[in-house]
Order: sequence, then C-alpha cells, then structure tokens
Amino acid sequence: RHDDGRIQYLGRTDDQVKLRGLRIELGEIDAVVASAPGVAHAVTLVREDRPGVQRLVGYVVGAGDGPVPVDAVRAHAASRLPEYMVPHVFLEIPAVPLSPNGKLDRRALPVPPDAVAGPSRAPRDAREEILLGIVAAVLGLETAGVEDDFFDLGGHSLLAARAASRMRSALGVECSVRDVFEARTVAALAARLAERTASERPALVRAARPERLPLSYAQRRLWLFDRVRGPGTAYNVPFAVRLDGPVDAQAVRAAVEDVVARQEVLRTVFAEADGEPYQRILAPGEARVPFAVRRVRSEELAAEAEAASRYVFDLAREIPVRVTLLSASDEEHAHVLVVLLHHIATDEWSTGPLLTDLDTAYTARLAGRAPEFPELPVQYADYALWQRELLGDPAESESTAARQAAYWREALAGVPEELGLFTDTPRPATPTHGGDMVPFDVSAATGAGLARIARDSGATMFMVVHAAVAALLHRLGAGDDIALGAPVSGRGDEQLDGLVGFFLNTLVLRADVSGEPTFAELVDRVRDAGLAGFAHADLPLEAVAEAVGAARSQARNPLFQAMVTYHSASTGVSSLFGVAARELPVEIGGSKVDLEFAFGRSEDDGRIEGGLRYATDLFGRPGAERLVERLVRLLDAVAADPGAPVSSLDLMDGEERHALEGWNATGRVVDGPRTLADLVAAGAAKAEGPALVFEDEELSRTGFDARVNRLARLLIGRGVAPESVVAVALPRSLDLLIAIHAVVRAGGAYLPLDLTLPADRLTHMCETARPVAVLTDTASAPDLPAELAAERIVLDSAAVAAEWAGADAHAVTDADRSAPLLPRHPAYVIFTSGSTGRPKGVMV
Repeated sequence: RHDDGRIQYLGRTDDQVKLRGLRIELGEIDAVVASAPGVAHAVTLVREDRPGVQRLVGYVVGAGDGPVPVDAVRAHAASRLPEYMVPHVFLEIPAVPLSPNGKLDRRALPVPPDAVAGPSRAPRDAREEILLGIVAAVLGLETAGVEDDFFDLGGHSLLAARAASRMRSALGVECSVRDVFEARTVAALAARLAERTASERPALVRAARPERLPLSYAQRRLWLFDRVRGPGTAYNVPFAVRLDGPVDAQAVRAAVEDVVARQEVLRTVFAEADGEPYQRILAPGEARVPFAVRRVRSEELAAEAEAASRYVFDLAREIPVRVTLLSASDEEHAHVLVVLLHHIATDEWSTGPLLTDLDTAYTARLAGRAPEFPELPVQYADYALWQRELLGDPAESESTAARQAAYWREALAGVPEELGLFTDTPRPATPTHGGDMVPFDVSAATGAGLARIARDSGATMFMVVHAAVAALLHRLGAGDDIALGAPVSGRGDEQLDGLVGFFLNTLVLRADVSGEPTFAELVDRVRDAGLAGFAHADLPLEAVAEAVGAARSQARNPLFQAMVTYHSASTGVSSLFGVAARELPVEIGGSKVDLEFAFGRSEDDGRIEGGLRYATDLFGRPGAERLVERLVRLLDAVAADPGAPVSSLDLMDGEERHALEGWNATGRVVDGPRTLADLVAAGAAKAEGPALVFEDEELSRTGFDARVNRLARLLIGRGVAPESVVAVALPRSLDLLIAIHAVVRAGGAYLPLDLTLPADRLTHMCETARPVAVLTDTASAPDLPAELAAERIVLDSAAVAAEWAGADAHAVTDADRSAPLLPRHPAYVIFTSGSTGRPKGVMV
C-alpha cells in the first residue's frame, strides 16, 4: 500500500494455477502423492514443454533404497484426486532441488523424456497433418502429437462432434463422433478415414434467398409451441451480468444496435402466410432494439433483473431481443446488464459470440468509432436453407432425412409413451409449464470417481451422468426402458462459430436397465446408444417424433419427459466493457419437460455443480429436493463402486430406512382370528367422540354403535345370516355407513349398488350375487332394477323406521345370530369393472 492510497499487486503467495479453465492447488496434489507408499517427498508443476500443450508433471523422491513404484503412485493419486488433478507424468528424482534461499528450484527439475523428444512423431502425410491441425484447433492448443489421445488432451463429446464435422469438411469423407471415440489419436483416425468414400454433405455457404425464408426445423418447433400454447416466458433466455466499474450507457446502446445489425437472426420477426411461418429479416435501420436504462437501489438489482427477464415476446411483430441496463443509485459503478432473447434466436452456445461482438462494439463506440467486425461467412438464414438441403426430401429413400428417420424408427421402436414417474400430483390435461430449480453439489471425490468411470469405459462424463439419471429413475419405478432427452449443439461446421442462433437439437437416447446390470455395464450400454445417436443427430426432434409415430398429447412431451445436460467447461464471464464482471443467475421459472437434470464441472475445485429443474404441475419442492438427495446418494455410491449392480444401490437415508423398518415391524401379539364385526364393535367401545359427520349432522361412537346394533337385529329378524348377501343401494349419507356395518354385524356380506350404473349391469350383479334383501330409501328405490326379486327394506319408510327405532341397541353376538359368525365368512362382494368382458364378482 502506497502513501497515496494506491495498492500495488505484487503476486500471490499460494501455488494455485489454472489448467484448461480449472483452478488447481498444487499443494493438494503434493500432499496426496507424498502419502503414497514408497514416496518421501513430492513436487507437482504445470509444464509446457511443447508449445501450447500444458500438463501436470509429478516429481517424487523415494522413501527407501529401491525405485519408486510409479504405477502404484499414479493409482494412489487417481483414487483420491479428480481426474484433472492427476499428473500426466511421474518422474523419480533423488532429491527436491532447492535454491540458495531454501525455495524450490523449478529450473533444476528434469524435463520429462517424452517432452524432450517433441511430438509423438511428425505427421506422415497431408491427411495426418490436416487432422492434427483440426484437433489442435478444436482443443484450443498450439500443437499436439499425432499419437496423443484426443480425450486425454481435454476432449469431450461436444468437441468430438465439432472435430468430426471439421474433419468431414476438410477431407471430404464421412467421419462420425463414433470414429473420434474409437480411433482416439490422429494416427488411428487417419488410418480409419483413408478408405472412406467421399462425403455427400453439401457445403455451408451463403445461399440465394427465396422470397419467403423458411425457418430452421428447431425454430419451427418453437414457433408451433408459441402458437399452440400461446406466448409465454418458458422459452425466454436471459443473460444477466453484474458490472463493477464505470459503464457508458450510450456506448452500450450503440453496441447493442451494432450487434443486432451484424447478426441477422436478432433482427428477424416470424411472420405467417397460408398457415406456414417464414423469416422476415428487418433492415438494420428498421430493427430498433428495446433498450431501457433504469436506476434502482443495489438490493433491488437481482429482482429487477428477474422482472426484466419475464417479458413476453410477440414473435410475429417484434425482434427476439431486448436489453435493460440497471444502475445502482446508491452504489457507484455498480450495474447489471440484462440481455433477454427468445430461444427461437439463440441457444446456450450463442452466449460466447454474442458477448464477444458486444464487447468489441462497445470498445469501438467508447472510442467514438464504428466497430470493425470480421466478416461472418454465413448468416443464420443461410444455415436454415443449408439444413433443408442437407436433409433432403424425407420421401426419397437415399436422402439424409430418410436414412436417419429409418435409424430412429428402429432405435426407438417400442419406446414407452410416457416415463413411469411417481409424481406428487396427477398430470394435468393442460399443463401450465411452471417450473422451479433445486441446486445440488457433488463432492470433488465423487467427481473424480465418476471421471475414472468415464475414462475406464471410454465414455464421457455426460454418458456417466446420463447412466446415473437412468439408474435413479429405474430404481424409483420408471421401468427398465428409460428414454431421456439429450441436447446436442448442432454447431459442427466452423462456419457457424461466430453466429448467434438456435442450432440446438435434442436426441432421444434410451438406457436399457434390464437384466440386473452393474453401473459400469449400464455406462457401456449408454455409451453405445449415445454414439449411435450422435451419428444420426442431423434429423430434428420433430421429424424424429413423426418418423416414430409418437403419440401426441398436450399434457406431456412426446418421446421423453426427462432430460440430462452436462457442461464440461465454465461459460462464465470475468470481464466485459473493460470492467470486472460476473454472471448473475436469473430464475424466470418455467419448465419444458417434467424433469431436467443439469450437471456442470466446477471451475474451482473439481466438484460437480448441478440443478434439477422440475415441473411444478407435477412436483412440489419437497419432492424435488428428495429426488436430488437420492441422485447425489446414488452418484456417491457408483463413484465408490461402479461394479455394484444398479439394483443394489441404496437411495434411502438413515431416517428413511429407520422409518421403513418401523413400518415393516411385525413383532405384534395377535389374540387369534376375529371377525370384522367384532373388531369394529371393539373399536367403537374404546373411546368417545364423533364417529361420523355428514353435512350438519354428527353421530357419536356410542350413537353409531347403537344404531348399527338395532338395524343388525332387524336384518337378523328378516333372515340375514352368515353367507347371506345383502345389497345396499343408498346415497352418500350416515345411513349408508350404518347399513354397511349393520349387514356385517348381522353376519351377512354387503353388495354395494351404484344406481348411476346401467340397469343391465345392476341386474347382472344381483342375478350373480343373489342378495336376500336390499337396503334402500324412498328416493333410491325407483332406480332399482325391476328384475330384483330380493325384499326391499326402505329405511326411511314409516314402518321400517319404527321397527328400527324399537329394536334392542345392545351388542349383537352369536347368541343373537342364526349361526356362529366365523372369520372365513364373506364380509362383502364387489364386482370388477368389466373392461375385458362382463363384470365378475369377487367375494372378500
């Protein structure tokens, strides 16, 4: 700190480094490695011996006379650290080199032998050289080795899709995501692709524009949702960023106009002609972006950002973007920028190019000049036209659309129409699409275990968490065939890198949990299904649903009702407009499907952060929180033992298990068999208080028991005995309950008659059960079948009411009945619905 108050930053005193976007404490690695058997000291460094290729190197000093067991040390580290913190190379050194002042002498540490030799080998031909350049570009490396593993260098499924697309374009041959997964090095890929036939995919270029520009397939789906469900906020995509520093509002406004002029999709309205939508791209001067500047108190910034994000777009009349700049009136240089877009014009991967363009334009406008953007090779409208050319006519058997439709028909044959979820409330016929989010965290240790499963299975982290969600839903009763939605970016072609737009597609991936698989086996199944699905990811979800013949319902999403997403790298922002910035989460509610499980790797410590978005029509927050708790418990269990059968995974906590043991406790003394009549009579005698309440009338326990006993004696006098059936045809009332219990106490079995049923059904029931009498009232008696031969006891008739009131109210026993009542005598008769034929009587 200087005398004038300035603070000069000299450096940091810890050993924290950043590798591929992840912050790593080297001291943590040293502590774990040093605890391995045979190791006395450990030092870990991030080295860049090949330009652009950073990696962790561990140096170990042995604790004994023999060599350090390097493989055992690596296994020890892998069992205790997240995958990204395990050194790529371990070297044994005789001692830790120190500088004269006692600190680590980094320059004295030896260079790993494989780094001295340079890349694994030089490319042998032009094909390998081209592929190597693509791998390095996709992974953001300056160089890589021909024999380096794509996934060891930081690759994942989304990058694999991008690499496959670029290889296909560069070499002009077919290349799939599966190829990148199975041939994981440039050398292996070059050999695999050498015999491939030329790709028939059209080039993505600027295209001639028809008079009416069609929507992309993804856009058309959202347009249909908007028309069928009505405008709403479910597909709003807000991005809010807190800015700590001076911001020029006029420069922001001008920068927004610049970006909208550059990106056609942001100045597009979606008109309709003859029942079909089309894109109407406005001229830059015609498209005025709604831009608001408001001053609020600092504690109101978050709420105001949320309010600004709840605007309802009219897609036919206004552009799909609006911007709000909130400034704190009580805090200097505190702002929140809210950029709200409709999903029809953006997706998650559009945030990067959007912010890059916005920052470039703001810098230029602040300097008083127009921005100089690099030219975009294509616009979103060109992509929409190219997509139709790529897919072709579904009616032509050799078109991409027809081939991929055939794959999905086979892959999704017999898929359940609805996931068998146990919801908190019944599914409404017309959902509100309301939603909420429950966040969750998975420990760094569990994250490391899941990464090991991915590595050992040749899978990705997305595939592992996909398998985990499938296992969870299976264990919660959703069945063996779990269909989950999985988003794919759709940005394989490098021409799309700088574009804002809705390129996202959603795949339907089935997880087969039948046959008692272990979790590791389930990951293998999910991996195979995923790779096959990624190879057919061009066909839009709507076309897949049509090809499969999915049942349509406004109440639920077709083909799948749950989704899984995984983000392998942080998409956060640390600076914007030349000032410090951080993303401000905005919750606008809404849900597109019943359940959406989102996972993401923490940038700081290797934890997995996530959230469960749930439909509030189906789940309450306590139910969603329990679901999250079970998910985290399952992830912990499979990370510790991936070889455990899915059926053995324990989803309950200690409190739940204790409660279950209590519910299942059977250590109870039973006096012996007793009849239902005796049990009810004993219960009525135990306590006072109301037995029945109906509208304004209340009947006490003793009053109820007395009326039941009187009516039971009346029935005994009319010949009712054990094995007798007595029909009860009464409306909802106190007399209905008294009549049922009186029949049982007299020794008979009651047959309930619902007089709203068809007469022939009632006649069939009575002819089958042959009741000796029917208890009814004057209002219900006319609706009884004329063919019913049994005596009709009309309870509210003067004669019956007088006889009932005069009967003895004391307890009815076998001494009063015509024969002893036994537990095996029938208590009631009920008939099945008859949905598969005639109703069938069941005696209980």
